[in-house]
Amino acid sequence: MTTVAAPLPAGPAHRTVKNRTLPAWPVAGVLLLYPVWWALGLGVLIFPLMAVPMLFLLVRRRAAGRPLRLPPGFAWWAIFLLAVLVSIAALGADPAGTVVERASGRLPAVVYKLSMYVSLTVLLLYAGNLTEAELSRRRLVRLLGGMFVITVLGGLLGMVAGNFEFTSPVEWLLPSGVRNRGFVRSLVHPYAAQIMDLVGGEKPRPAAPWGYTNTWGNNFCLLAGWLVVAAWVSRSAGKRTLAVLCLVVSIVPAVASLNRGLWIGLGVLILYVALRYVLAGRIWVIGVVLAATAALSVAIVATPLGGTVQARLDNGKSNGVRSFLIEKALDGFAESPVIGYGGTRNTLGGRNSITVGESASCERCGNFTVGGNGQLWQLLYAHGAAGTAGYLGFFAYGLWRFRRDRSPIGVAGSAALVSSFSAMLWYNSLVTPLAFMVLAYALLWRNWIEGNDHR
Repeated sequence: MTTVAAPLPAGPAHRTVKNRTLPAWPVAGVLLLYPVWWALGLGVLIFPLMAVPMLFLLVRRRAAGRPLRLPPGFAWWAIFLLAVLVSIAALGADPAGTVVERASGRLPAVVYKLSMYVSLTVLLLYAGNLTEAELSRRRLVRLLGGMFVITVLGGLLGMVAGNFEFTSPVEWLLPSGVRNRGFVRSLVHPYAAQIMDLVGGEKPRPAAPWGYTNTWGNNFCLLAGWLVVAAWVSRSAGKRTLAVLCLVVSIVPAVASLNRGLWIGLGVLILYVALRYVLAGRIWVIGVVLAATAALSVAIVATPLGGTVQARLDNGKSNGVRSFLIEKALDGFAESPVIGYGGTRNTLGGRNSITVGESASCERCGNFTVGGNGQLWQLLYAHGAAGTAGYLGFFAYGLWRFRRDRSPIGVAGSAALVSSFSAMLWYNSLVTPLAFMVLAYALLWRNWIEGNDHR
């Protein structure tokens, strides 16, 4: 006799099963709708806002009896978060050569950064605990590849409409005294490019939708590999053609950004990926890299892009400032090596004289931010050896732990982390670059879980 299973009751047990499911919308909504958040004036603020439902859903599923997985090496990240918290105790210190200020005046920026670090921790846990049925790795790769397309489109917008900007709805809602502050304005005011004089005359440098040109360049490197993977795993010839076209077009805003860090990062990215495949026995990759390099060189020489590159290399106006700030960061680290100073500081004057400061006629003449010229220098200065070891230890452990993953996701994820190590010499990671780093880590982690489950 055939027996028919009784339907699940509509009582508490059935609700418990449903409550164990993590919906994909908190992660997919952030990525897919990021241009909307940017236009609304939410931008990076969407991460702490979306962390609230993510945390609630994680806690609810844990309460329903399903364990919460932690990523490999999470103890390193916990050390980093603890160091960030402990270093607040040094917020009132005024290192030599910096502007004197009360700890209370520095606290809002520190609270902002801490909230972002915590929010991105929640994003890491949420994305890593999603199952294939809830949000497949392939779909997450497509979403990240789509973010690269958005980055390229934002770069093109910055090139052709460098003065494009508008007042966002969130900006309208803020009191004038708040929205006119430089830091607040950078968060809620959408604009296409930063106008800077680097190669003779003011020129727009792409920034949309990431707020800053340096952030745009950092995200460009972190996301490029995911578009390649999305095209790789796609069975559609049309999608692959569009991906190749997007990569070719992306060269134009990448060069126009005048972003040397981006150019170095792409070189690191390509060399790392080529090395991984060569070590796996795919020698033909060397030929592909050489052919692509030759084609790129011809394209740059035969177009106005070559002149742009040469002009940028001949005008290293930021080199002196960067060297000055690195020296200040290392001096500060030597004075407070364990926990740092809890946050950044502004220098007294400029690199040539303490009497030179920022003014309306010369906004970049002095009062530079120590720790504002690269994540590594900020870690050392703001959070000391403890915070630096925790941060670097977490991502370095991930690279080591997942080093045998030769899948497209494994190579792209580890390449993104490797490029982030080079970028931290001149770029700061908060907020979106670090978000893409933790999502790369989550994909490596989930790839490892799926591999173990199938053994």
